[in-house]
Amino acid sequence: MTKAGLLVGSTLLMVLAPSLALAQQGAQPPHPMTFFVTGVPIGNGGNLGGLAGADAHCQTLAAAAGAGNRTWHAYLSTQARPGEPAINARDRIGSGPWYNAKGVMIAKGLDDLHGDTIEQARLGNNVTKLSALTEKGEIVAGLNDNPDPADRTWAYASTHPNSNRHEMLTGSQPDGRAYTDSGVDHTCTNWTSNAEGSGQIRGNVTGAAAQVGLSDRNGGGNGSWNSAHPTGGCSQEALPRSHGVGLFYCFAIN
Repeated sequence: MTKAGLLVGSTLLMVLAPSLALAQQGAQPPHPMTFFVTGVPIGNGGNLGGLAGADAHCQTLAAAAGAGNRTWHAYLSTQARPGEPAINARDRIGSGPWYNAKGVMIAKGLDDLHGDTIEQARLGNNVTKLSALTEKGEIVAGLNDNPDPADRTWAYASTHPNSNRHEMLTGSQPDGRAYTDSGVDHTCTNWTSNAEGSGQIRGNVTGAAAQVGLSDRNGGGNGSWNSAHPTGGCSQEALPRSHGVGLFYCFAIN
């Protein structure tokens, strides 16, 4: 064989080697990230700048993680207001499937994500402590992780990223739709309020509040990933009292 032939053969081998290795191992390239939990909060309690501000936060974090080529939306519902119809979180996030930063499937589609049929509800989705990762592929600290009485304060939570922060703002019912009762705030005034609220949690909640889910499915209320219980307020100080800091789920819609 000529030197030119050897050079061409060596070049082809170098190009094909990664693909051959994957084929020999029966492995598939990891799916790109299309779901994550915000690794950092906006920092203004339940005032996220409305849905537009929450979506922008998702987009910024995704871009920093190398996934800015997709359109990202926050999994948040809003309630009906005069001249403004309600918006359902499930209607904002595309059709799936969705994968976390490690390429692990979260759900095939909206019906699987929300358990729309009895069988799908029985099987459940894959939003768990080990799979509901941030855009950096990090686990979100959950119930009983590094417990400390002070972790119910923003001063502590803001400087201890490994303190419990498993509450995800959603403003949603378990089926991913907005609440229809009037006179009760489930969305921090459609994600524009950082008011204190009543301070009550899971019962007798009045004033500013938001419905939250639990990313580790462990804690007060029903342990739901998207609709466990309300917060006791919408300020950045109020959220940690029930172990939240203002995080939420982000989904790629394309």
